[in-house]
Amino acid sequence: MDIVKNDVTTYPAYFAGDWQTSESNKTIAIQSPWRHETIGRVQAVTQSEVDQVIDAAKKAQKPWAKLSLGERGAYLNKWADELDKQKDDLATAVMDEVGKNYKAAKGEVVRTINLIRYTVQEALHMHGESVRGDGFPGGSKEKLGIIERVPLGVVLAISPFNYPVNLSASKIAPALMAGNAVIFKPATQGSISGIKMIQALDKAGLPKGLLSLVTGHGSEIGDYLTEHPGINMISFTGSTRTGKRLSQKSIMIPLVLELGGKDPAIVCSDADLDVTVKNIISGAFSYSGQRCTAVKRVLVDDKIADQLVAKLKTAVENLSVGSPADNSTIVPLIDNKAADFVSGLIDDALDKGATLVTGNHRDGNLLTPTLLDNVTQDMDVAWIEPFGPVLPIIRVHSLNEAIKIANKSSFGLQASVFTQDIDKALEAAGAIEVGTVQVNGRPSRGPDNFPFLGVKASGMGTQGVHNSILSMSREKLTVVNLRP
Repeated sequence: MDIVKNDVTTYPAYFAGDWQTSESNKTIAIQSPWRHETIGRVQAVTQSEVDQVIDAAKKAQKPWAKLSLGERGAYLNKWADELDKQKDDLATAVMDEVGKNYKAAKGEVVRTINLIRYTVQEALHMHGESVRGDGFPGGSKEKLGIIERVPLGVVLAISPFNYPVNLSASKIAPALMAGNAVIFKPATQGSISGIKMIQALDKAGLPKGLLSLVTGHGSEIGDYLTEHPGINMISFTGSTRTGKRLSQKSIMIPLVLELGGKDPAIVCSDADLDVTVKNIISGAFSYSGQRCTAVKRVLVDDKIADQLVAKLKTAVENLSVGSPADNSTIVPLIDNKAADFVSGLIDDALDKGATLVTGNHRDGNLLTPTLLDNVTQDMDVAWIEPFGPVLPIIRVHSLNEAIKIANKSSFGLQASVFTQDIDKALEAAGAIEVGTVQVNGRPSRGPDNFPFLGVKASGMGTQGVHNSILSMSREKLTVVNLRP
């Protein structure tokens, strides 16, 4: 049970179906990025406790895998129902813990409910196949191959702070429907939201041992979890640095990594500027730019650059700045370290000759939205992901130049192309080295029935409900040798 002391709640971990405090007798304080106070404490789980929950998961997974898809789906639909009952409280928890404005937090919870229900339906409509041997030259028609999908075992789901409910459920729901057990490790800043989400799953009556939630610093249990021999698959969303380390250390198990991005918005000379500005502003500054799919640089044809910059300036200066409780667009960043990082990128650009169009004011971890023009390729902000409210504008002379600059990035998550010429859009889409190209729209994850993927340093593997189920299961072939 939650323990309240001095108006601060200490939350238990979820060990194999039971809410427990850790044997470490240590907790981690969670600070609200905008209330600037401790809003709760979570358990600092030990390595021995990790061993225990993985052992329990392995035992619980086998009977779970024997259940029909309909039986598994019934538990998940109950989870969605429980989340629906507490969506207002959960949205408030997300707002308090990660500083997302209430409207966006509520939207995240509702999207999660829909994702869970859709995952059930998607799994119910995924079927195996059969193959006759005589389909290959010299093969025998007496050989019948039955191909089915079977679970991998125990899935480790590691989620980030910025979408603590949706990106967690997008791993947990497909893993469970595929017949796996799950060890869930939320980001430390995001743990309270994750705990509340799992409280709803617990109310749905999920079999004991099938899912555990462990909290703690990555430096203490992160490597132990990811290198544990009892883990059969890892689904991770987070930094590129951590993702690269995971790919180097995790041997012979499937990985799906959703990492960083430096998503460009390429603006051609024939673009509808009103549509372009609306999408760039929303793409760059929603949740203060703390999104992997945020617009992080604009590559604009020099012939219309002045017009675009003027319209962007007006739009940026009309953005609301302040408290998440007031549904402000620009809210405090997750912590002061993040704000220091963004400020450093802005200072570097200004020192090297960029033009400050508007913004660059700071109050603690709250930064006003900043627009930089005449950014050149020697500036850090042209290449480094800021995860904050700064938008660099790079002027180009042609679409080919824009594509070359876009492709020089080590990242390859998404890109936007703004043009009224569909042939030009499709040509650019084929040339840009990213997982997804948006034509006349902002980068975004979803809808959740779409594939979501990055290339280069932006990740490996494909997500989206259908692809997540595939990545969390494997094909198994049974060959029946029929009598002639």
